[in-house]
Amino acid sequence: MRGTLANVSQAAMATAIAVLVLTGCSMQSSPSPATSGPGMQGSPTATPVPSFDPAAPVDDARIVFDSVNTATLAGNPDAEGSDFVDALSAAGFDRATMELTADETTIGNAADSIQFSVRWGESCLIGQNGPAVGGYHSTVAPVLGTGRCLIGSTRPIDW
Repeated sequence: MRGTLANVSQAAMATAIAVLVLTGCSMQSSPSPATSGPGMQGSPTATPVPSFDPAAPVDDARIVFDSVNTATLAGNPDAEGSDFVDALSAAGFDRATMELTADETTIGNAADSIQFSVRWGESCLIGQNGPAVGGYHSTVAPVLGTGRCLIGSTRPIDW
């Protein structure tokens, strides 16, 4: 009887420890932010744009690049190339290192997507936006052999 009682006690103790561990895990998880309720606006707080650092590694620069571009689209879902260039320039990116494709086709229709880039050392931060590509996307690529970031014709950034 003593052996059976000890086994039951050990099993009960193991179960109690498991319950405590699982309860502790669920108590430590962060609650989801509320998006509605008394005093709430109905949408989560906007994430602040990270600080621009001209000496940052390209992956850190991409975080800022993406933050600026998604903020641009949040403010204007129909943003054109000049809107991205202006916002990136205002954030600290060097306008002289930027390239941009046309907002319109050669016959005057809206482009299915636009591309814009910033040369960052020997890398390129490249953004693309439009219905043909399912919205905004970005990538980091090496500078082309031409010293440019985008292939094909680009428009002058002269405003």
